[in-house]
Amino acid sequence: MSVTVRVPAKVNVQLAVGGARPDGFHDLANVFLAVGLYDEVTVRPAPSLTITCTGPGCDQVPLDRTNLAARAAELLAARHGISPDVHIHIAKDIPVAGGMAGGSADGAGALLACDVLWGLGSSREELLSICAELGSDVPFSLVGGAALGTGRGEQLTELEVRGTFHWVFAMADGGLSTPVVFGEFDRLNAGVAVPDPVASPALAAALRTGDAAALADALVNDLQPAALSLRPSLAATLSTGMSAGALASLVSGSGPTTAFLTKDADGAEAVASALMSSGTCRAARVTTGPARGATVV
Repeated sequence: MSVTVRVPAKVNVQLAVGGARPDGFHDLANVFLAVGLYDEVTVRPAPSLTITCTGPGCDQVPLDRTNLAARAAELLAARHGISPDVHIHIAKDIPVAGGMAGGSADGAGALLACDVLWGLGSSREELLSICAELGSDVPFSLVGGAALGTGRGEQLTELEVRGTFHWVFAMADGGLSTPVVFGEFDRLNAGVAVPDPVASPALAAALRTGDAAALADALVNDLQPAALSLRPSLAATLSTGMSAGALASLVSGSGPTTAFLTKDADGAEAVASALMSSGTCRAARVTTGPARGATVV
């Protein structure tokens, strides 16, 4: 028997970042939108916990106990006094180290898949508790849709979202480490009084009404200057997408993937074509949001 869970990527349509806390984390007002790029996580019984991975960037995915999918299986098993003896296979399609929560998605996918495989019937609250233990972005990967994450991003309030938003994601060569990007944020803001992060009412209203132009006006990522400082070439990618007709552009999360919101599907195809012909990115993907969270397939 095996269980497969499909889990989406995310884009941060608002990422407001506060100053560094004593524990090293930052308070966030982080509005997630799930988008239709997916990893699939399959679990089946095995003599011991093992992980395999296929797909773009799979050579960068750890295949040991540091992988969030493995940690998810271990945490769930420990709560129920069982052994995490499963083989976890990750079929990657979310960019690796691209600021789209691919590792977090795999953690959420493995958690749900193991819960079903082992017949545990865990409550949503229990699964979200384990997700929060795994990492700041993992709870949203389970929930999907749109949500505001506060604290370090793990405390979720689901947001109403209507309509369909059209996106293009441009993948850069290599990755960016989230801790390194936050470190650069701290360096750039040294000696500056960083304001407390506050959720944007205008952005929430744009999601609620399905207004792409209003969403474009409200998009913000406080980590973007840090990502651009570490990877200046991303500026050319952002400029290319805007010149091709995107309503707005931003670095996705900690980068280096860049995101472009467009008016419609035709606009998305035009932006993707311009990005691919410009030579400023490795690949460009067209998709839409919102998308469902982790789902058994």
